[in-house]
Amino acid sequence: MRKAKVNINDDKLQVSSEILRALAHPLRMKILEFIDQNEVINVNKIYNTLKLEQSITSQHLRILRTAGLVETEREGKFIHYKVDYDKLSNAVKAIGKFLDKPK
Repeated sequence: MRKAKVNINDDKLQVSSEILRALAHPLRMKILEFIDQNEVINVNKIYNTLKLEQSITSQHLRILRTAGLVETEREGKFIHYKVDYDKLSNAVKAIGKFLDKPK
């Protein structure tokens, strides 16, 4: 049996795993979808509309921010969120390529 040589870049692996982790949670997907529907929205509107606890919403938004899937912009005391469509699109394309590979 022949063993395949695999060369993995640790930094890219870390970034990729953060993105996949962020996308793997149904509530984070719901938050992403809500932000997408509104283009730019503040955290108060997110947790009030989706009927979530503020702390839970903030935790999920932190994970999405860390993964680079959302961008923030401060306006006074409000932080507004928007989807980073380039990052999200790249992640979806990469997942698609992985799933389409012949076995």
